Amino acid sequence: MNRIIIVGGGVIGMLTALEIVHAGHKVTLFERGQTGRESSWAGGGIVSPLFPWRYMDSVSKLASWSQAVYPALSAELSEQTGIDPEYTECGLILVAPDEAQQALNWADQHHRVLRLIGRDEFQHLEPQAADAQEAVWMPNVGQVRNPRMLQALRKRLDQTGVEVRTGDSVDGLVTANGQCRGIRTDSGSFAADAVIICAGAWSRALLADLPSPPAVHPVRGQMLLFRAVPGTISRMVLEENRYVIPRRDGRTLFGSTIEEAGFEKQTTEVARAELHAIATTRFPILKQFPIEAHWAGLRPSSPAGVPYIGRHPDIEGLFINAGHFRNGIVLGPASARLAADLVLGRAPILDPAPYAWTAARG
Repeated sequence: MNRIIIVGGGVIGMLTALEIVHAGHKVTLFERGQTGRESSWAGGGIVSPLFPWRYMDSVSKLASWSQAVYPALSAELSEQTGIDPEYTECGLILVAPDEAQQALNWADQHHRVLRLIGRDEFQHLEPQAADAQEAVWMPNVGQVRNPRMLQALRKRLDQTGVEVRTGDSVDGLVTANGQCRGIRTDSGSFAADAVIICAGAWSRALLADLPSPPAVHPVRGQMLLFRAVPGTISRMVLEENRYVIPRRDGRTLFGSTIEEAGFEKQTTEVARAELHAIATTRFPILKQFPIEAHWAGLRPSSPAGVPYIGRHPDIEGLFINAGHFRNGIVLGPASARLAADLVLGRAPILDPAPYAWTAARG
């Protein structure tokens, strides 16, 4: 049995921990705050990259693997923990007037269900949209209620014996003779056979003093939540990087901004007003409902949105699983399985080369 330390308690860290503990190894997860309260919690929960044909094939392959397992993963978590992540296959309408052929080519290459729709079908699928247009329709795209998924993952960690140390910041790594031997935290030093950095936007800071630090940096996104009623909006709709996501109970998310603001996570009145104006213009029915919440999160951006998954090129026993940008929820299951495969020396589910620490991106 190996001793594995995971740094970071978002969706990536928790899924990776479950993969490794299920393989029979001892796992300790360190989180400087509370599990699942950063980017994973702040996002929308769409189980698809936004405009997926704009991404490199390496992202599409991770997404396809994850999407295939999401219904069963959600059902298992619900049964095991009593917390339903609410996986819902409501479909995604994407407005991209000049990208129809690109979308069709991508769908053919990756064997995805996608078709072009006209204004009438758009209006039929989502009657509350103010401006029905020619669009791309992906009927099989689902969503999860990501805060509930994160709660279920945390409970499952406790059930499976993963030691979770919250409020314990990692100050640095313990390395000697080209090998990572553990970590240093506020509460002391901890030895391990392998360390996996899953710290999202904070991953680079933990690795800045080592060779080849990953090109991961924070990008702020702000979101609104309308307290609507069930059936107000039925489909997810994406246009110009702004999306609407209806939950089962009627609550409706609208987001999000893309802001280079460093590690500043504070919301702004400018973004609130902008998001509200766009949301109520595209979906006038939302004017009837109050804003229940407004929040911000820091996405872990990486070049071309391709995450880093793999071993450090110079240091044995040091791994990374970070840099998923806007796609942590959809890429999470595949990324966790691939990271566990590499840490444990198993045959990988996908060719790991595109995600390697030193792989070219973009």
